[in-house]
Amino acid sequence: MRYGLLGNPLGHSFSPRLHADYGTEGYELCVLPPDRLAEFFERREFAGVNVTIPYKRDVMALVDELHPSATECGAVNTVVNRGGRLLGYNTDAYGMRFALEHADISLCGKHVLVLGSGGTSHTACALGKRENAASVTVVSRSGEVDYSSVLSRKEAQIVINATPVGMYPNAEASPLDLSAFPALEGVFDAVYNPLRTRLILQARALGLRVADGLLMLAAQAKASSLLFHGGEYSEPLPSEEAGREILRARLALARDLTNIVLVGMPSAGKSSLGRKLAEKLGRPFLDTDDLVSERAGKSIPSIFASEGEGGFRAREAEVVAECAARSGVVIATGGGAPLSERNSLNLASNGFTVLVRRPLKLLETVGRPLSKDLATLAEMEKARMPVYTAFCDAEVLNDGDLDECALNITEKFYENFCDQRS
Repeated sequence: MRYGLLGNPLGHSFSPRLHADYGTEGYELCVLPPDRLAEFFERREFAGVNVTIPYKRDVMALVDELHPSATECGAVNTVVNRGGRLLGYNTDAYGMRFALEHADISLCGKHVLVLGSGGTSHTACALGKRENAASVTVVSRSGEVDYSSVLSRKEAQIVINATPVGMYPNAEASPLDLSAFPALEGVFDAVYNPLRTRLILQARALGLRVADGLLMLAAQAKASSLLFHGGEYSEPLPSEEAGREILRARLALARDLTNIVLVGMPSAGKSSLGRKLAEKLGRPFLDTDDLVSERAGKSIPSIFASEGEGGFRAREAEVVAECAARSGVVIATGGGAPLSERNSLNLASNGFTVLVRRPLKLLETVGRPLSKDLATLAEMEKARMPVYTAFCDAEVLNDGDLDECALNITEKFYENFCDQRS
């Protein structure tokens, strides 16, 4: 292996894609068990590697020289082989700082809560010290400040999540309820799968500044790539173009990973439109109603008849969670799916959500358990539309040509990634 990423596990990693964007060819993932870590570094058969969980601290003892960036953070995430001599660096602090600055989150003079006590936590603490934070408090399950006692820290202004809580496949978890901290200004979450964790979604709902792990990942990868190609480490990176490269790489990756989610009234044309959109974009298509019916082995009217609406909604919630965890797909949802907070949060975690509107007179009533007649549909629309509009990123009117409507959605989707700040 010439270049790659060491860790265990690595199934969630986007590093190969990022390093390819930065011109590093042949970047591989290497899942390494603990008993082979020392041997790997003794053999020195690589030009450069990144290091992730759980080895960032272990590797410190296996290199020949530690750069000040690594000693400052107490962890190594990049090792470069210079003529057989192994040099250990930490580019995570740069990545975190880049993400925070891009979101206009300053640590200077602020009371900072750092969740977790691992390698990323050490990096956050070092950054807080460097940026002259008023205080940095580490919160952990067994530390001096735990997740119960931290609730008394009402002065907290910045929260940095350095734990894996909220990471796929446990994406519905959150390490902290942000509403307990009235002075809060900004939140950073190192987790980047899903793109928007429960913590980030709550921070946005509270109107806080947010910085995400995907931008940190893109920034630290750029700094590592410069080292791989013979450069020296410095902060900030040596050119403004490097910063622009980071933003472009993050944006391109986020766009490709983001799902397009169609919501709206029953028979608004979400399924037909979703298939057309998926075909045009070359993405997989998922229809939550079809999946519920397929797994139940019976039609949706039959599910309602035998299990009631509650039975159908329970089945729907599981299918929605599964679909929402995917990346880069088109999802057509049932009309009632976004009414559930769990469903809406799951869909928002990786999704760009589009409300498909259709004139009431064009909606169907045959074979639909909750759409008995136009009067019922009118009441349903009145109740549901505020939920749809509050939840969605864009709206389209589907009252004519499907191709035209699909093109409209595509344009809105790509516009969302043209000037995205976070």
